[in-house]
Order: sequence, then structure tokens, then C-alpha cells
Amino acid sequence: MVIDDDCCYKSSTKGETMSVRALVVDPSASASASASASAAVRLAEVPDPVPGPNQVLVDVSHASLNYGDLNDARSGRVPVGAVLGSDAAGVVVRAAADGTGPAVGTRVVALTAGAFAERVAIDVGALAEVPKGLDLAQAVALPVAGVAALRSLRAAGLGPGKRVLVTGASGGVGRFAVQLAARAGAHVIASVGSAARGDGLAETGADEVLIGLEGLQHPVDVVIDSVGGPQLVAAWNLLAPGGSVQSVGWTSGEPAVFPPYATVGPAKSLTSFVIDGDVDADLATLTELAAEGALGVEIGWQGPWHRFDEAAEALRARRISGKAVLEVASGEPHTPVPFPQSQSHDRPGPA
Repeated sequence: MVIDDDCCYKSSTKGETMSVRALVVDPSASASASASASAAVRLAEVPDPVPGPNQVLVDVSHASLNYGDLNDARSGRVPVGAVLGSDAAGVVVRAAADGTGPAVGTRVVALTAGAFAERVAIDVGALAEVPKGLDLAQAVALPVAGVAALRSLRAAGLGPGKRVLVTGASGGVGRFAVQLAARAGAHVIASVGSAARGDGLAETGADEVLIGLEGLQHPVDVVIDSVGGPQLVAAWNLLAPGGSVQSVGWTSGEPAVFPPYATVGPAKSLTSFVIDGDVDADLATLTELAAEGALGVEIGWQGPWHRFDEAAEALRARRISGKAVLEVASGEPHTPVPFPQSQSHDRPGPA
């Protein structure tokens, strides 16, 4: 990752434009990143966000790195110069102009595009208030991984007694899926890449912990797959009639080649997965479970965001169990941001 020497947070006087620091996509950064895992990201200044009427401004203290962020930086899915990231947590410094959402000073966690910035404008449907007792560093691990686990299990038809296979179970999505499936009364089979990566999964609810799919002989009803490649094919072959595979990721980077007639037989489904629509209700559920201690959040790496390269390389090399958390805040107090004078200051507060 390249860090601009003059990259800073500028205060402004009337007529000046404020800017904030952010991690932006920049393929040219690879020349200075010496083959690092990020190789297309730099810390730079971007314009201070301007919120829409149903958006709040949030001073971000923590962000969470997902495997998909690394692919977004290199694949072109996020344009050059755009801010990377999806998971953010911090404090509201300007409430939404339409009166919806949390008030100034509220701690929130969000799933939003462009999360890796000091300040972000966020739709009120993309965030949830963080309950007392839950640290923001833990809360920020929940949006992408937690919502993906919750929604994919829901889509697959999770229920008591179902046999649920979770591949890549030591990762962020996997660890949440194991716990949520166990809470629903399922028989949970956690698949990991090595014995070391299986540590702690039995304690969080896994009935079986396997290296790959070795030893798994009986059919399963649900597969939450984040690995792809040959393991996805093998998981499909293990799926019981009426079962569902939810493809939530593809960390292997390998093709999945199905043999002839693999899809001929009793009805079962392989479904692509994406998080869309408002996530506020699901985020509220996840944060409440975490605050109660009913959903464990494992942080395998935490450090300041200028060490992004270190976190990215560890994530790509699968050296992180759970989530990687970036510390964004400078330690300065969160100052409320007033509305422009063209807007009323006497609007009603949130319901």
C-alpha cells in the first residue's frame, strides 16, 4: 500500500473544501507495494462526503477487511480512485435530514460501500445502533460476514435437526454460520483447511470438525460454501435430495468442474448469493446476540489501517481465524457536524 506523505485530515474555513483520508483503489500502487497482497490500494485524501436526506454522517473508528475487498481492489469491480470497503463502525456526527435513523452521538455499525474512510455517509437502512457493552471493534466484524451467514442459512431452509455443512468454517462467515446453525438446533459439520484452523469450532457449536471433507459420508441438507472449486463439487455430491448449497464465496480461486450427469437426479439446488436491500434489521439481530454473548466474535488480526498490507497478506494466506479489524480513528473526539444553513435546524428528531 502507498501512503501519500501529505495525506491528512484538513480542517476548513468558509469556502474551503474539507477532505478525509481513505483507502482507495489504485492499480499503480503495485509499483511501490512490492508484490504485497493489497498491491492496488493507497491511503489518500477524498472529498468529505455529502449525505443525502436519508443518510447519516459517521466518523469511522473501525473497519473490517473481507476477502471480497481484496478481490474488489484488483478485479475492477470497484473503480480506480473509489474508496474500498464495506464494514464500518463509529459515531454519528450528523443525523439524517429527513428525521429517520439514529441521533448524533449514537454508536453505529454499518454495511456500506466505501467504508474505508475517516467519515462516511450511510443510508439509515444500512446500519444499526451498537448496544451498550459491545465494543466497536467487535461490532464492525459483523456486517458482511454476519449478514451473509444469517441470510444464507435462512435462504437454505435452516431448521432443527438439519445437517448443515459449513466450508471455510474458520473464516468470518464460517464461524458465524457455525454458531447460528447450532443455535437453530442443526447438526453442524465444520470443514477447515487444517487441524489448527479448526481450533475453537467445537466450543462454538460444531458437532463435527473435519479437514476438508474427509470422513464425511452421510448426506447433508444445507451447505454454506465459501471455498468454491473442487470442494464445491464434492459438497454438491454430498447434498441430500431437497437440499441447498449456498455459494457465498470462492476463496480457493479454483474452477468447479462438475462431471457429466452430476446435476441429473433428485431435485436439489445450488444458489448464488449476494447481500442486497436494507440490512438494518439483520444487523440489529446480530449486534444484540453479540452483546448478549450468544454470538462470539473472533478477531484474528487488529491494527491501525496503515498496516492494511499486513492484514491483507495474512487474510489471503489464510493465517487469520475469524476477522481482520482496521483501526481508523485518530483518537480525536467526535465533533457534531452542523447542517448547511439552507437546511432547518429545527427538524424533528428520530422516532
